[in-house]
Amino acid sequence: MKKAATFLPVLGALTLAACQTSPHPPSGYLASYDGIAPPGRSLRAAVNQRRDETAAREISRVYIAPATLTDPDADELSEKDRALLLGEVDRRICFAVSRWFTVIEAPDPDAGTIRTAVVDIRPTGRLGSAASAALGFVNPIPLTTIRVPLTTGGLAVESELIGPDGAQLAAVTWARDANVVGRDDPSLSRVGDALQMTEPMGRAVGRAFAGPERESREIAEPDPCRRFGPRRNATRWVASQLVGQASGLYVPEVSGLTPQAAATPDMVSATPPQ
Repeated sequence: MKKAATFLPVLGALTLAACQTSPHPPSGYLASYDGIAPPGRSLRAAVNQRRDETAAREISRVYIAPATLTDPDADELSEKDRALLLGEVDRRICFAVSRWFTVIEAPDPDAGTIRTAVVDIRPTGRLGSAASAALGFVNPIPLTTIRVPLTTGGLAVESELIGPDGAQLAAVTWARDANVVGRDDPSLSRVGDALQMTEPMGRAVGRAFAGPERESREIAEPDPCRRFGPRRNATRWVASQLVGQASGLYVPEVSGLTPQAAATPDMVSATPPQ
């Protein structure tokens, strides 16, 4: 207890640096940003969304186009890291959206289309992560990770639901930076923080498109998201926990993440539909 009490002033000082994420400026990827606004208070992520309630309610089937990367600074990341992050963005959006919509595997003129872009990636600092992992073994505060300031990563995503007629029915912008004090594990992967944020990002996209009135449904069999890997993999989860406890680091490869396959021109458009 004395050790924890001694550590608390340091924790308090670091907490001051763990501010809420600022919204990412519009990238121009979405067909429209009109009416997009915060849906409510968010403690860690910056979220803005809009939805045409009447039109979106009519959509029951959706095709999820492969996510694209528009961040001009992403060239400093390896091709493997970019593909890994895009694959996880696709996976998390599919898992969330399939709770409310029937997900189809190919475009259909009578179905909706979900288009998504990763508009900003803040790379995770490797040296800072190594120092944070070492600090974790002497951190007396349970369930709290202390990260080295200015070395944490982040993710910003824009996504929209397009109707069969090409009109935007719903849109969401989502951004989050890893906290200096929180639950974001350090990682030697340059996209380690961004990968850990894809799960809450996917949930936000699913909720934004479904709206409050749509009822959730049982996941179809076979799973429409199976091409992204299993929803639950007990072996991978145990391995990830063991590696995390031993090293203090988040290791994407142990978690079984899969890089996104290359998108063909007829699968996704880089420009908003007119």
